[in-house]
Amino acid sequence: MNVRSSSDDVLSRTSAIISDLQGLEGPLLPILHAVQDTFGYVPEESKPLIAQALNLSRAEVHGVVSFYHDFRSHSAGRHVLKLCRAEACQSMGGDAMAERVKSLLGIDFHETTPDGAVTLEPVFCLGLCACAPSAMLDGELHGRLDEDCLGELVAEARR
Repeated sequence: MNVRSSSDDVLSRTSAIISDLQGLEGPLLPILHAVQDTFGYVPEESKPLIAQALNLSRAEVHGVVSFYHDFRSHSAGRHVLKLCRAEACQSMGGDAMAERVKSLLGIDFHETTPDGAVTLEPVFCLGLCACAPSAMLDGELHGRLDEDCLGELVAEARR
């Protein structure tokens, strides 16, 4: 959804998500995913509520959110570009590709362009090791990247 919400709205919607998913075995990850799907990120206000409902500490919930790269603490841009940082992609020029993308976008990993168009995220394996280096733009995989492909991806993301 990617819309900033009031604190009361966040708490209300988070409570509804918890109520729907709390009965699952191992409900923390499904709840966090649902919260992020709803808000575009995991709001700080949601963490104590989730912790209390699941009888966890706030530190445990925060630890899970900060450990997994797919969870965000702030809204992403309109497009999310994920670059593979795993060994196969690094061995095929992934480091140079990453530096090129950062330069083209003017941002670093975990940042969003000032116009809100693109968020750049590292990901540790997209499963395209035979097609390295690889990236994912808005859920669509791209393999065997070169300078031209990379430029096209960035241009597409900037639209």
